[in-house]
Amino acid sequence: MPKTERMKKEKLIVFRKLLDRQRGEISSQIQHLGDEALNKTLRESSGNLSSHTLHMADLATDNYDRDFSLSLVGNEQKVLNRIDEALKRIEDKTYGYCIKCGKKLPEKRLKAVPYAELCIKHQEEEESVNK
Repeated sequence: MPKTERMKKEKLIVFRKLLDRQRGEISSQIQHLGDEALNKTLRESSGNLSSHTLHMADLATDNYDRDFSLSLVGNEQKVLNRIDEALKRIEDKTYGYCIKCGKKLPEKRLKAVPYAELCIKHQEEEESVNK
C-alpha cells in the first residue's frame, strides 16, 4: 500500500488507546470470571458452609455455572488475542486494512470493533464458513 494511504499517526494513537482500554477491561473480566469459577469450593459457591453433603442437583448447577463461566473466559480470551493482534498491526503499520485483501477498513467499523481485521465481505465469508 502506498505511504499516502496509511492511517495518520494521530488516528493510530486514538485506536491504540481504545484497544488498550478494551484490553484492560477484558483482562479484568477474565480475572474476575476465572477467580469466581475456579477459586470457590462447591460449598462456598452454594452458600452451604456446613459439613452436610450437597444435593446432586446443587452439584449439577454448580458444575454448569462453573463451565459457563469458563466458557465466557475462553470467549473473552479470544477477543483479547484479537486485540493483541490489532496492536501488533499498529506497530507494523498495517492496522486498518483487511488482512485478506488489503482493502482499507471504514473508520466507522474500526470505532465499533477496533480489533476488526477483515473487511465486511471477508468477515461475512468467514462467518458463513464457521456456522
